[in-house]
Amino acid sequence: MKLPRLTFLLPLVALATLAPAPAASAVIGGSVSAHGPWAVRMLVDGKGECTGTAISREWIISASHCFFEQAQDIADSRIEFHVGRLDQRRGTVVHPVAGSRRGSPVADMMLIKVPPMAGVTPAKLPATGPVRPGRAVRQYGWGATCTGDENSCQSDVLKQSSLKVLPADDPRCDGFGGGTDFCMISVSGVPAGGDSGGPVMGTGAAADTLIGVFDTSDRERIAGAGEVSGQLGWIRETIAG
Repeated sequence: MKLPRLTFLLPLVALATLAPAPAASAVIGGSVSAHGPWAVRMLVDGKGECTGTAISREWIISASHCFFEQAQDIADSRIEFHVGRLDQRRGTVVHPVAGSRRGSPVADMMLIKVPPMAGVTPAKLPATGPVRPGRAVRQYGWGATCTGDENSCQSDVLKQSSLKVLPADDPRCDGFGGGTDFCMISVSGVPAGGDSGGPVMGTGAAADTLIGVFDTSDRERIAGAGEVSGQLGWIRETIAG
């Protein structure tokens, strides 16, 4: 059974409770990543919840919906980030600076300040405008490697999916693109629960450039992400302040 199209990925506990298991043909797939010095694992109460991206030594960007539980803010004291390693179990633990979180007023994006992170190479921000259809991209995360109970199969090692950007008016993008989001189709693998907030990066010379913040997928072929180029003013103003 195909999961309903969501405006964002529900927290993992809610997803496991509410969503029926997709059909066996729904393969998450993907591959283990050998690169990702900017990738950040987010944990809540010691359990993997979402993914994020270091965009400076002191700032992480992720999805706003990762920081809410039953419409209530998740306290900073419950959150930690593992940084600097592809195996999140070996990463350095950093905690949010209390009261530092800043959500975008229009996109599913959250900026979080942390103490200076060692061993992290921040991702580059895009220098060009909107993402063009047909562009090859990669999404990274420590999320689910199975369908059904996604809490039971969170990856300890960073994984990646290869995707292609679709035109906004493509019928397959219904519910996944528009507004501040762009829509992608799977080439190899598709992101799922636990990958929320993770980086969508360019390829080739742009492999370390953050172009999107992943926020939703159907667990089969289609995914959506918030477009970073449209949020550059908010990002720069926030981290400069």
